[in-house]
Amino acid sequence: MPKSFDELTFADDWMFQKVMHNPEICAELIERLLHIRVDHVEFPELEKAIAPYYTSKGVRLDVYLKDSDKVIDIECQANLKPAIGKRTRYYQSMIDIDNLMKGEPYEKLKESYILFICKDDPFKDEKNQYYGLPCYTFQNVCTEKNSVKLNDKTIKVLYNASAYEKEENPLIRSFLHFISTNEPGEDDFSNRLSRLVDVYKDDEQSRSDYLAMNLHDHDIRYEALAEGAQQKAVEAAKSFYANGASIELIAKSLHMSEEQVKEIVKEPVTQQT
Repeated sequence: MPKSFDELTFADDWMFQKVMHNPEICAELIERLLHIRVDHVEFPELEKAIAPYYTSKGVRLDVYLKDSDKVIDIECQANLKPAIGKRTRYYQSMIDIDNLMKGEPYEKLKESYILFICKDDPFKDEKNQYYGLPCYTFQNVCTEKNSVKLNDKTIKVLYNASAYEKEENPLIRSFLHFISTNEPGEDDFSNRLSRLVDVYKDDEQSRSDYLAMNLHDHDIRYEALAEGAQQKAVEAAKSFYANGASIELIAKSLHMSEEQVKEIVKEPVTQQT
């Protein structure tokens, strides 16, 4: 079940997207966590959907924005999703496809960043123990000689808010503390984030938008479940028929009409006279 509107914190997807819709806040967060300069934010598209081919799995990004020479996807993971490494890999591939027009040379690809802000540690060692780092940064380097870089201009950064006490940078430490505890620190940035959350919680239109989104997502899940149950019934009918079960028995067992079963197994329907 989704959280109630009053329970939302900055780290929850919906509220995170809402606050990040402020270009100044978005740029300041990027500069703080990625240690890069942002000359402008074209538009932080909320939950941008990228699905280049109808047969491919689309991705829905929390905050997706473009600078003049960079593309940045920011994800806030209040609850860690599975296969986080492969998830960043797929996001990266979809972003590249979205940003390179057909016929353009690869040199046109912008520098890209995948930034994940996680409440919990996303990585464990072979003994199933968390590494406990506050930040994990990944770039493609040569295994045989680490000084040789692939120079593909892709960087993946994952923050672990649960290890905020180990972060040496006081500004980042304060932000991670806010993500982990929902308590703003003494710095101005986390306090501004907290105040923006309160502003949206007092806004009736925001409350209505959140409820409408949850109803929409519920409808999608319900339709998916219904379609899944129908497909299972079709597969069961075919299997029963292949194993010699009668049309009448299949219909009774799966709560279908005999005409429906005959259509599924492609047996001619007998015309009644």
